[in-house]
Amino acid sequence: MEEQSRSLIFDPFAGISGDMILGALLDVGLPADWLRGLVNDLPVRAGIEIGQAARRSINALRVHVETSQPEPARHLDDVLEIIDQAPVPRSAQELATSAFRRLAEAEGEIHGISPDKVHFHEVGAADAIVDILGATAGVAELGVERCYTRPVAIGLGWVTAQHGALPIPAPATLKLLEGLPVSESHLEGELTTPTGAVLLSVLSQGRRAPSGYVPIRSGFGAGRRDPSSHPNCLRVILAALEMQDGLCMVQADIDDMLPEYVPALREALEAAGALDVWMHSVQMKKGRSGLRVEALVRQNQRDEFARTLFSYSTTLGFRFWPVDREVLLRSTKTIEWRGFAIRVKTGFGAEGHVTCKPEYEDIEKAARALGLPALKVRQEVEKLLQSGS
Repeated sequence: MEEQSRSLIFDPFAGISGDMILGALLDVGLPADWLRGLVNDLPVRAGIEIGQAARRSINALRVHVETSQPEPARHLDDVLEIIDQAPVPRSAQELATSAFRRLAEAEGEIHGISPDKVHFHEVGAADAIVDILGATAGVAELGVERCYTRPVAIGLGWVTAQHGALPIPAPATLKLLEGLPVSESHLEGELTTPTGAVLLSVLSQGRRAPSGYVPIRSGFGAGRRDPSSHPNCLRVILAALEMQDGLCMVQADIDDMLPEYVPALREALEAAGALDVWMHSVQMKKGRSGLRVEALVRQNQRDEFARTLFSYSTTLGFRFWPVDREVLLRSTKTIEWRGFAIRVKTGFGAEGHVTCKPEYEDIEKAARALGLPALKVRQEVEKLLQSGS
């Protein structure tokens, strides 16, 4: 099962930071020598120290990035150049680039400047570069196909940054957490850092942890502080998800969308992986006419489907529930009719009953080319099928 589907679940019950992520990845199997080799190959002056650390009753791995010289001032372009030179897979470079772009956009929006003019301070230092590249490439090195997250704790109080005292969560951190589930913990201090927030965002894409999974291995990454109030560490769970082939029904009611945009919505939902889409009129509150959108979706595609639904419609939410179905054994073959390739779907029922259905798209393509009604083309194709030719 481990080889079939490897997922990573982040459990930031005490917050999350870049070094906590690296420690947790090492604790679930990322080789320490691999991480040291990555740091040595990066064009930054940094080293790495890895060791055990007790956080209350939990034994965790602690990662500390050491810099021997003062860090140069860096802007976004400087950091992106370092990422482009990094000896990591292209997918990891793209995630790291996305992370730093989001950091620049968040800082720029808060301080009222263009992202490319943002002067990175803490998040542009060598340790942040190592954290972000190490995390994005480390997830790939572990063979993880998808990441999920549980609610992330954000803490209370104040934090001192380059721009002075800021409320917790820091404005940039909260902006980077948009779209993610958070928990307003009663714990004092900065539990979640901007680097941790942006990594959680780009890695999980906001996907919430599933309710059912098979744990393969779990690990803990230690935070820098060791408060007496709680174990300051991040847990990650390497898991195989259950019900990978399960289905769910998604349903949304919409009463404020212009009708001419409905066809584009259907096309987008089908492109997002919906097995089928239904749309019909309903009467909503206060006598308003509305549109009900229903779609049959694979469980493991629901998050991507939801993003498409929110992007292409005006709905504010949707309902979903698991469904079961029974299907006939099916196969698809291609026949030739008047020089056109026509796909035919065949279903095999009980007691040898067989049904055949030509694909509409192929029928329509042939009909247009020959200037014939599509129904006539279908009838001729069905005659060909009945003759066994």
